[in-house]
Amino acid sequence: MTPRQARSTPEVLRITRPLPPGFLVAGAVRGLFKPPVAVPVLPDRVLVQTFRVEANRVRDYARLCGFAPAQGVPITWPHILSFPLQMRLMMAGDFPYPAMGLIHLGNRIGQSAWLQPGDALEVSCRPGGLLLHEKGQVFGVETQAVRDGAVVWSSTSLYLKRGVAAVGPGVDAMRGTVPDHKIASWRATAAVARHYARLSGDANPIHTSALGARILGFPRPLAHGMWTKARALAALLPDRRVDVAEAEVSFRNPLFLPGEAELYAAPGGTDRAFECRDSTGTRTYLRGRLSLF
Repeated sequence: MTPRQARSTPEVLRITRPLPPGFLVAGAVRGLFKPPVAVPVLPDRVLVQTFRVEANRVRDYARLCGFAPAQGVPITWPHILSFPLQMRLMMAGDFPYPAMGLIHLGNRIGQSAWLQPGDALEVSCRPGGLLLHEKGQVFGVETQAVRDGAVVWSSTSLYLKRGVAAVGPGVDAMRGTVPDHKIASWRATAAVARHYARLSGDANPIHTSALGARILGFPRPLAHGMWTKARALAALLPDRRVDVAEAEVSFRNPLFLPGEAELYAAPGGTDRAFECRDSTGTRTYLRGRLSLF
């Protein structure tokens, strides 16, 4: 999804402890005082941490996102494991932009093997490349999960820093036609957002606080984009084990809380374009594609 910056051997930091209490709040406050940069330079760094796939946490997450027990460990779960690493990366003193106020533009996940509770995953996170967007600078964050020496899961997320000069090639927009076949619908609430924030560690006030959302320019809190993606995939994936799959989305418009979402896609198949829209079918929250192999 993003061109990789030219780089030498990166600095590798192995993380052995969880985020300390108050890290996110302190890091967010420090980030607000970062001076603007003319030309962004992403740190040449890889953060690595080993996580255990815990059955209880997976079960709670799956229930919140609508996954069925037969679907096993959700394809989106390693993103939750990697979130603390992403925060460490973006809150480092040499990262060019503050984490607070960034917009999550898109996410691509690739799974190449079935994940199970009890698995030990070595998760690594590093900056990707820089991309040009009409509203500012986009950068990538790349993540991998390794089990027994083999990559079993990977992800690239795109984040936008609005209102700054940008460099790099243009962002590719997801195109194509999505059938007007409604698959599912659900309601996003403030309670869901708070629960997701506790599970994921993503307690950005843009999702959990009416005041925080207004300070950052939104009339109401927004649903987490990755919750909306997971909710859509739960409805689209078959009610069975899936070994190899890829799921890519671009986040188009915020889903304000409380709010209704409807999922549109083809009735079936191994390569499905999909969209989440509002109850009128005219406002698109996200557009995506799910491929099963």
